[in-house]
Amino acid sequence: MLGADTEVVLDGRLLGKPRDGADAARMLRELRGREHEVITGLALVELGPPGSTPRQETTAVTSRVRMAEYSDADIETYVATGEPLDKAGGYAVQGLGGRLVAAVDGCLTNVIGLPLTTTRALLERYGLL
Repeated sequence: MLGADTEVVLDGRLLGKPRDGADAARMLRELRGREHEVITGLALVELGPPGSTPRQETTAVTSRVRMAEYSDADIETYVATGEPLDKAGGYAVQGLGGRLVAAVDGCLTNVIGLPLTTTRALLERYGLL
């Protein structure tokens, strides 16, 4: 079994997923023009036959994201799409929210939610690829 979860961290605080549109807009205002971290934790567990000890491994990948200097109108327009409501930090770099991102330092697929290079290496170590 493979599990992953992604968090946005600004000034040491987890932003998580917004509760509603107003919360998403608040997060996006906080992020505007600033840099933050996106951290995805991965866990792989191989149960094996009954009675055996499960193999497990965990890791985390961190990327840095710099947001653009977008306007309040840009935030309102984006929040109205509904896209940010189920995204950590209130944006999706792979969607319409990509317009709000100025730069990514590190793994882009990590910011999307699953760091593919790290995931592939983990699966290869377990002989699953």
